[in-house]
Amino acid sequence: MKIVGITGGIGSGKSVVCKIFEQLGIPIYDADSAAKLLYDKFPELKQSIKELVSEDAIDKNGNVNRKKLAEIIFNSDEKLAILNKLVHPLVKLDFKNWVDSHKGYPYLIKEAAILFESGANKDCDNVITVISPIELRIERIRQRDKKTKTEIESIISRQLSDEELIKRSDFVIYNDEKQMLIPQVLKVHEELSKLAL
Repeated sequence: MKIVGITGGIGSGKSVVCKIFEQLGIPIYDADSAAKLLYDKFPELKQSIKELVSEDAIDKNGNVNRKKLAEIIFNSDEKLAILNKLVHPLVKLDFKNWVDSHKGYPYLIKEAAILFESGANKDCDNVITVISPIELRIERIRQRDKKTKTEIESIISRQLSDEELIKRSDFVIYNDEKQMLIPQVLKVHEELSKLAL
């Protein structure tokens, strides 16, 4: 089964692009959402986060305090690395099970914000990067997540640059509100479907 990764910086519009692929009948595995669900699937993961990342990341009811966890990891490369080492192997296993249950498609898509950083690109046959201007991304995130410009810039500074993402990807889709998205997605879909034959 051909696996295609979709990535892009925060606020670039990966999810919008994925919705278009979904309309074309291509199943999407959202790695970020899957990772959030793993906290409930694997109670030992919460315990490891409490012990290795921070006790503050788990609330008194034993649930992950996502806001607090985000604060901790975005202010410490060391804590972020620890969390990634705990979560990524479980996401990889979950993804493998998901792929096994989705047969008969020309290709499957794995959407991940940190596809290259996590090494998940090694499991992909092709990678698509979604690119948007920084100011547009900041505005989208401000509206969506109610974060400050400083918080958003801090997150962006920890992600790969657009130039680096483009260099490492097979396809680039521009979500800049100037070029139409659907024709770009259709073109990539057509090429990927041919490659899958």
